[in-house]
Amino acid sequence: MQQKSLLWYQILDMIFFVVELLYWRDVKTSGVVFGASLSLLLSLTLCSIVSVSSYIGLALLSVTICFRIYKGILQAIQKSDEGHPFKLYLDQDVALSEETVHKYSDCLLVRFNTTVTELRRLFLVEDLVDSLKFAVLMWILTYVGALFNGLTLFILGLVGMFSCPIVYEKYKVQIDHYVGMANKQVKDIIAT
Repeated sequence: MQQKSLLWYQILDMIFFVVELLYWRDVKTSGVVFGASLSLLLSLTLCSIVSVSSYIGLALLSVTICFRIYKGILQAIQKSDEGHPFKLYLDQDVALSEETVHKYSDCLLVRFNTTVTELRRLFLVEDLVDSLKFAVLMWILTYVGALFNGLTLFILGLVGMFSCPIVYEKYKVQIDHYVGMANKQVKDIIAT
């Protein structure tokens, strides 16, 4: 029971962090995450994921090798004995515990089983109306897929995630007013 409550606290902390990130509460952190994510997605439009991963790995490796050589030369010139510059990070334990893996794999397994059960229900037409709604959704997605590829949708989604919450927060009154007017129009059309 204690582990489940701890898991919920971790999930709530993660949700709180994401909300703070999307509302740009810490502009520096949000900017770095948004810029890095957008750069990654834009680079994936030009190169394959293997190439992008390799370039990122090479860039990081180049920086760490240069820093290591620089610190080694600096230590030789100053005749100091500071040791390895990344010793603090090399000594940290980065292995995942079996408990953590089991906890998250159990959560993932529950999600997977729920999704498979729902898809089975929809594809095998347990409820005709739900299956027809799903068919309409799939039909609409064929048109979306013809207009955009998946990567473009990810880029648009990322830009929307980082811009819509802050725009809504700034112009909440005006947006709520116009959404209310649109809802009234839709209700009037449906009523007639």
